[in-house]
Amino acid sequence: MKIALAQYNFVIGDFEYNTNVIRLAIKNAKSAGAELVVFAELALTGYPPRDFLEFDEFIRKSEVAMHSLAAECEGIAAIVGGPSRNLTGGGKPLFNSAWFLSNGKVTKLFHKSLLPNYDVFDEYRYFEPAIDFDVVEMNGKKLAVTVCEDIWNVDEIPMYKRFPLDEVKTLNPEIIINISASPFHYNQGKLRRNVLRETALKYGLPVIYVNHVGAQTELIFDGDSMACDSGGNIRESLPLFTEALKIVEIDQSWYNNNPAAAIEIDEESRDIALIHDALVMGIRDYFGKMGFKKAILGLSGGIDSAVTLALAAEALGHQNVRGVMLPSGFSSQHSIDDALALAKNLDCPHDLIPIAEAFKAFENTLDPLFAGLPFGLTEENLQARTRAVILMAMSNKFGYILLNTSNKSEAAVGYGTLYGDMCGGISVLGDVYKTDVFRLARYINRDREIIPVNSITKPPSAELRPDQKDSDSLPEYDLLDKILFQYIEKRKGPREIEALGYDVVLVKRVLSMVNSNEWKRYQTPPILRVSPKAFGMGRRMPIVGKYIG
Repeated sequence: MKIALAQYNFVIGDFEYNTNVIRLAIKNAKSAGAELVVFAELALTGYPPRDFLEFDEFIRKSEVAMHSLAAECEGIAAIVGGPSRNLTGGGKPLFNSAWFLSNGKVTKLFHKSLLPNYDVFDEYRYFEPAIDFDVVEMNGKKLAVTVCEDIWNVDEIPMYKRFPLDEVKTLNPEIIINISASPFHYNQGKLRRNVLRETALKYGLPVIYVNHVGAQTELIFDGDSMACDSGGNIRESLPLFTEALKIVEIDQSWYNNNPAAAIEIDEESRDIALIHDALVMGIRDYFGKMGFKKAILGLSGGIDSAVTLALAAEALGHQNVRGVMLPSGFSSQHSIDDALALAKNLDCPHDLIPIAEAFKAFENTLDPLFAGLPFGLTEENLQARTRAVILMAMSNKFGYILLNTSNKSEAAVGYGTLYGDMCGGISVLGDVYKTDVFRLARYINRDREIIPVNSITKPPSAELRPDQKDSDSLPEYDLLDKILFQYIEKRKGPREIEALGYDVVLVKRVLSMVNSNEWKRYQTPPILRVSPKAFGMGRRMPIVGKYIG
């Protein structure tokens, strides 16, 4: 059987665009000789549609579009992800479904059973889980059609206490097809391959897997659609971060294969090239899908703004990203020189706007209230907010979107100024630890020096007071990031982290900073997600809670 894997970048709620993409892919797959073309989970609506699903008109438009696509399926069949109405009379109003289109009509619906309700997922809010399962016969082959988590082996779920494919297996399918919406993180590709391997081996069948590609605000989808034989060996795979249509021909050689080796996963290992490509796609799609073209950011001469500028220039084109140097009275000349060199290396438009005069005006205004009080954190934050006022003024006047440059380490411990350097429309590095920002800088410089070496090697500093260094307020980043990783990604409590050999006082201090700054993170821009546990929609912590570990 010739099956086309259709990996595309959809726009949430844009039925006209999504329908045209799917229609053209069906046409191209048919011309190439495919018998069946497979699209991703909720492809027609884009993923995740979230509360759009609560609008009846949204569901009606989806149904109309789906039936129009069915009319295109003459001489070829298609599997397209989309919501369907629950007509059973009980439970949630919708199913998350795979629609089987053939002979010019909707032939069959396959509903998702295992609805994820963790991290960034909230499907049980909208969908009813399926409890009945079936196969579809096509051209002499029985196909088991599943939706995303329904191939993940779990012990028990509400309302259904057997693994869905165990039920389907009794119907003697010959190929498993899984449509998915699996967001990227730096270890997700390895996890996917192990899941497909285990599924293929358990049932002795080839597995076809189709995923989304493209970014939807915080969530980045890397594609990585693939087909594996009955031994879990990957026979065909589609490129990462790229739209693609590929036909695989499943014949007898795909059965009774030797088992593929399981992939070992080092959870602390982070492939910096993948993170780089994901962030570039995240920026590009955020701007493209919102209809924005130009970005602006503050350039300090430091590593975070340098990496953000380089990524944005690659995503949007160097002439569409404007860097603004905003030196204060505490900024060093070498920082100004580094920022200028970076802008010139990238050939980006740039400006130099000293903030000393504006900052002094604020000081004079506040002097009657602050008279006799020492210079301190208030004045440091006031400089950061002065910069934000200027950047947002330029954003408004010239139509730029401000890029936030804070990294995950800073966001975790509250080392940033609300309404100052924490401003922005999208946070580029908010899910990248400081130590990985340095790795990104070196990766960006892999062929030539783009980011000045001095920006990489000098001690990090906010330069908001004389001779300031980040290490004055924080542990060294090498140590800080390791503790943060254990707490945030691994969800280990203080005693568990201390048992790994970390100093008791230091652990208490770091975790206290993380917990006490939750209120700040609630007011930050969306963060491009590249880790298994990012701040934002995937980490829901109470603002006023007190950790009892």
